[in-house]
Amino acid sequence: MARTLFVTGTLAAEALEEVLRGLEDVVCWRIEVMPITVAALMTVEWIAERLSLPEECDLVVLPGLVRGDPAVLAERLGVPVERGPRDLKELPRRFGQRMELRGYGTYRTRIVAEITNAWTLDAAALLAAARVRAAAGADIIDLGGPPKEPYPRVGEAVSLLKREGFSVSVDSLDPETLNEASRAGADLLLSVHAGTLDKVSSDCPVVVIPEPETDMTSFHRCLERALARGLSVVADPVLDPLLFGFSESLVRFAEVRRRYPGMPLLMGVGNVTELVEADSVGINALLAGVAEELEVDYLLTVEEISWTAGSIRELDLARRLMHYAGSRRMLPKHLVGSLVVAKEIPFEEYTEEELRRIAAKVRDKNFRIFVGEGRIHAFNGERFVSGTEAGELFPALGEVDAAHAFYLGRELERAQTALRLGKHYVQEEPLRFGYRNDRHDP
Repeated sequence: MARTLFVTGTLAAEALEEVLRGLEDVVCWRIEVMPITVAALMTVEWIAERLSLPEECDLVVLPGLVRGDPAVLAERLGVPVERGPRDLKELPRRFGQRMELRGYGTYRTRIVAEITNAWTLDAAALLAAARVRAAAGADIIDLGGPPKEPYPRVGEAVSLLKREGFSVSVDSLDPETLNEASRAGADLLLSVHAGTLDKVSSDCPVVVIPEPETDMTSFHRCLERALARGLSVVADPVLDPLLFGFSESLVRFAEVRRRYPGMPLLMGVGNVTELVEADSVGINALLAGVAEELEVDYLLTVEEISWTAGSIRELDLARRLMHYAGSRRMLPKHLVGSLVVAKEIPFEEYTEEELRRIAAKVRDKNFRIFVGEGRIHAFNGERFVSGTEAGELFPALGEVDAAHAFYLGRELERAQTALRLGKHYVQEEPLRFGYRNDRHDP
């Protein structure tokens, strides 16, 4: 094995070591950490003035973003010097390996999945709704009650789910509803505020929220009162919708985390995903990353409106991705790709010139279909056709039998979808839609 010296800056050193530990069977490595934080700020000349080569070294690998000609450093050191990939997580490919994601899948944040109309459901429907949410990744099933009114027979609903092994929370502004839920064995009570705090008695954690139109000082006083009563407190400074105080609400979360470093936090991400007419997957990934940074303990979500379908699963995948990357000081990219759904992870396309060279060697009548350079290309031993619409290409393929026509129509339609969405098209392979393709789940 080549004795290889990897050069990096202080910021990426820990992440580089994590990657190289998975390559010990194929490379004998050592890391040289240069006195600079960001490796991309280094130049070959700057490195040459500071790098001392170990006695036994066969190869030096520089960060991919280092500026300058590696040959300059190679001449000075007397050993080969090459530039590594721009993203260090691509490094295993340089040695013919895939990166081993040791420890991937753990998380710190628990998902609370709300059943918004729980109080209207019978026992069978309530159990079915809970099972669907738990299967998607929810840790706690949240029972939503009627707005500003008592939740009828909430104790029975809690007991039903507890007997089935679920962890249960209840969200209500009615103190008696919360007390009944606590007596029935609820695991978490939402949403206690200054006006109801003294009326709630609970052995399980209570989620304390600010009263509307109050400042943070009064919220902090409420938290202190709850702690003084000996309650187990979870703080929820309330995540506001985009354009209605979202940025300021993030400041509130950061302030509570700074002021109460050990206090659990709950963040209601549904306040954002439900109120933005956009696919939820990217928004959930972003909010899971914020939660990881702020050490948020609970994420409350809901899948009430169509564009939030799959939010529980998305948060489950996102919390694992963010925890893995965050705990290793890595960027959350080039790891599993399961949250790239509507768009695509990087891939290489054939140029038309390359495809025409391939087509020149084909002798049979079976069509090969590719997508590249903004067009669909189909060819066999007799013809080469290109276009942007399946309906445009199909007539140009010539006469084909019924079975072959069905096959080509399906493939051309899939190729057209790939072209429009920027997807990687491979003939006879399904398009990749991240976690929506079960086979791509991590």
